[in-house]
Amino acid sequence: MAIKPKDMAKMVDHTILHPKSTALDVKKTCDEAKEYDFASVCVNPCFVPLAAKLLENSSVKVCTVIGFPLGATTSETKAYETKDAIRNGAQEIDMVANISAIKSHSWDVVREDIKAVVDATKIAGVTKDIITKVIIETCYLDDEEIEKVCQICKKAGADFIKTSTGFGPEGADTEDVSLIRKNVGRSIGVKAFGGISTFEEALDMLDAGANRIGSTEGVSIVTGDDEE
Repeated sequence: MAIKPKDMAKMVDHTILHPKSTALDVKKTCDEAKEYDFASVCVNPCFVPLAAKLLENSSVKVCTVIGFPLGATTSETKAYETKDAIRNGAQEIDMVANISAIKSHSWDVVREDIKAVVDATKIAGVTKDIITKVIIETCYLDDEEIEKVCQICKKAGADFIKTSTGFGPEGADTEDVSLIRKNVGRSIGVKAFGGISTFEEALDMLDAGANRIGSTEGVSIVTGDDEE
């Protein structure tokens, strides 16, 4: 049976990461997430306490970003951010990998950076089931680099690999999604993010191997309405 727009809701992270986003914008996004029963709302760390309060007693999780958007903070800083976010109510962590280290092929640095956040989720979320997603910013990477970092994420215990921050020159690409899925198999998730605003675009990502979609246009995706 063909998937319908409304069937995609629990695969969507309804996202609000714009620098100019206000508390009112976050409230609107959380209200929409509850109405359409999205998987999560993804907010900047400063809005985690607000989102946790607004989403309390709902099935929608609170997701936040770590080391965002460049991935250039230290591993220790990312670990602290992660623990702080979980204490504030975050249930899903989308960390940006050290892109510079990936491009430099400093694989031990990449490995330890990701492991620092995965370990932090286990410490801070000891009584909770915290999901960790690693953003690898595929638009900057070649196929060999994507393949290598996929293996590192898998061994480090990440739950998902996420294509993009949405702040790079390009967002999600079906070829990159397929490549990630090929390299991780079905053992961990693949989240496509960046430039996905319609049901058809989201469906293309699912067909390529994604099982989570991040978008600022979650409502348009699940209603099949491409118009703003």
